[in-house]
Amino acid sequence: MRERLVVARRELGSLRSEKTIVLALLIQLFIAAFSSFLVVGLVSLYSPNASQGNYVVSVGVAGNASDDLAPVVDADDKRRAVVYGTESAATRAFTNAEVDALLVATKYPNGRVRVSAYAPEGSFRTTLVVVQLKDALSAYERQQRDHLSSRLTKKPLDLPPESSGSPYYGFTYTILVPLLMFLPAFISGSVVADTLSEELERGTFELLRVTPLSIPEIVDGKAFAMVALAPAQAALWLAFLAYNGVRVDHPVSMLVLVTGMAAVLVGGGAALALRLGERRDTQLVYSFGAIAVFGLASLLPESPQNVVAKLAVGSPTSLTYPTVAAVAVAAIGAYALARRTAAGMT
Repeated sequence: MRERLVVARRELGSLRSEKTIVLALLIQLFIAAFSSFLVVGLVSLYSPNASQGNYVVSVGVAGNASDDLAPVVDADDKRRAVVYGTESAATRAFTNAEVDALLVATKYPNGRVRVSAYAPEGSFRTTLVVVQLKDALSAYERQQRDHLSSRLTKKPLDLPPESSGSPYYGFTYTILVPLLMFLPAFISGSVVADTLSEELERGTFELLRVTPLSIPEIVDGKAFAMVALAPAQAALWLAFLAYNGVRVDHPVSMLVLVTGMAAVLVGGGAALALRLGERRDTQLVYSFGAIAVFGLASLLPESPQNVVAKLAVGSPTSLTYPTVAAVAVAAIGAYALARRTAAGMT
């Protein structure tokens, strides 16, 4: 065991020379340490409404259904409808930047309404405009559904319910926290795959074989270092999140899950490196394999990403802890595969 720990310490010490890995760790550290204002900035990008700014989007409305659409546009104090008598006049006003956006609503004899939306070219203002247009058109669709419901011969699919939850809350627990938990596991697997394949490719792995350690024991030392590094990083990220006022429940269960995922990726990465031997091929197959693992995991009744989010908010379900146990079983299987592959090289 002592010899394995020597290999583990050597592996951890060598990370300081890996600039890419160090940079990835520093990026995660920055995200976790300054999560409060990063969440505000990122949420404002993908959901500008969350910023509660005073910017009012002026929307030009034209077409023979403008009388129906304009009140819907005006219903929100973040939008202002400007009605034009002709489409050409509205288009001219939009081209001259007199309005921020343009909606042309055309009503057909059968009662259907077609709305063409126009927004300015890409900029941050475009994001604000598009979000407001989306909200206005969603509200208009709901209004038209209610108005035309008497003509339906069969019940259509229901629209998704309107959400009143905070976007900051959703972004933090469904994106930020899972990202900080699983990135260390992914990096750990990548490091093992990279270092093992590089040593095999350069021939330096043969130097380790002359030591009293067997190949499985060498793999043990390298894998132990990387599997231990992932929950250590995750625990540090959780501490920074708590310092920034982000409450995370069930941290121990989350760290168990992170350790299991790290063992799965480290075991898989080590097996690939020992089997392929070439650094480029190993990294390529590992990257696609890791993506496939997370993709397949998302098809589970409760994916690891959802498990992290539910544990973080303190609302685990009957499937949450069985999923954690399943990841632990998968970790044992992946590590057994790496050991078996290493044993085959002796």
